[in-house]
Amino acid sequence: MSSTVGEVIKCKAAIAWEAGKPLVIEEVEVAPPQAGEVRLKILFTSLCHTDVYFWEAKGQTPLFPRIFGHEAGGIVESVGEGVTHLKPGDHALPVFTGECGECPHCKSEESNMCDLLRINTDRGVMLNDGKSRFTVKGQPVHHFVGTSTFSEYTVVHAGCVAKINPEAPLDKVCVLSCGICTGLGATINVAKPKPGSSVAIFGLGAVGLAAAEGARISGAKRIIGVDLVSSRFEEAKKFGVNEFVNPKEHSKPVQEVIAEMTNGGVDRAIECTGSIQAMISAFECVHDGWGVAVLVGVPSKDVEFKTHPVNFLNERTLKGTFYGNYKPRTHLPGVVEKYMRGELEIEKFITHTVPFSEINKAFDLMLKGESIRCIIRMEE
Repeated sequence: MSSTVGEVIKCKAAIAWEAGKPLVIEEVEVAPPQAGEVRLKILFTSLCHTDVYFWEAKGQTPLFPRIFGHEAGGIVESVGEGVTHLKPGDHALPVFTGECGECPHCKSEESNMCDLLRINTDRGVMLNDGKSRFTVKGQPVHHFVGTSTFSEYTVVHAGCVAKINPEAPLDKVCVLSCGICTGLGATINVAKPKPGSSVAIFGLGAVGLAAAEGARISGAKRIIGVDLVSSRFEEAKKFGVNEFVNPKEHSKPVQEVIAEMTNGGVDRAIECTGSIQAMISAFECVHDGWGVAVLVGVPSKDVEFKTHPVNFLNERTLKGTFYGNYKPRTHLPGVVEKYMRGELEIEKFITHTVPFSEINKAFDLMLKGESIRCIIRMEE
């Protein structure tokens, strides 16, 4: 790798030229990292629903051409000036949010929402100089959430790169860069269910299943999955879900159904859909006196959360979370170690694997609802 330090690297990347159109694998030029940046050789990347959402560009400002991808594992190829916590050869996970280490959020033990490196879906350039590190035939290509891992090489702000155990299999732990940690941390770090408690999980996609895995690890006795698709229950059993409710199969609000099932409400509820009705139901289904609901899903921008204030006065707690309250550089290595010790089961999230040349198949699988996580092998 050392021969490429300071040089422009030519490699393959999957480029989205237009919203909703298949990605095109082309040769790109990847510039060297500038001060505070890292260039990574991506070995494995994974498709997350967020990639699909912004690729479809139905609800956001379209930014094309663009290189998507933000769940990945790779090896540091070179580092820019001033980068001290990483060196060439380190195994690392790039993350869509970061940790500058200097802002009030980074210095607080209670927050992971870095002022400098917090996720920005509208920015397609690097912070250092406001320019892209990718070009195709002389044309700049936009970055995506600071990671752009659908490329054999990418440049990332050093604060968004977590150095991990080199023994950890990158084709497995790459999924920890986004969705799995978001759900897992929502349960373990925020909801904090006690052993023997009851937990309701709203939405059984990848994030919801990760939240259920967190409940399983925490020792919850009753893990109730709530989803509009009944066929998801069978898969959810692998993640500890042992009861299931489909709101469409009941005439009364689902929060009332759950309250009746649990003698007054669950101890904890985690909402992973982004549906405002699911958010309200999750809050209203927790037990008075000690119940805690955690919101994970991102709602539509114009909706409002409405509930009667007495629900708060009756000592129910409502919380929100971002990336499971994990600080990427500080906490992600520990999550990897949890997997290495056998406490966290990652393999069951990975339902498919495709070579980089077939990356569009990963999109097809997710759009059809057939995959939880599809790993994309960069090396054929």
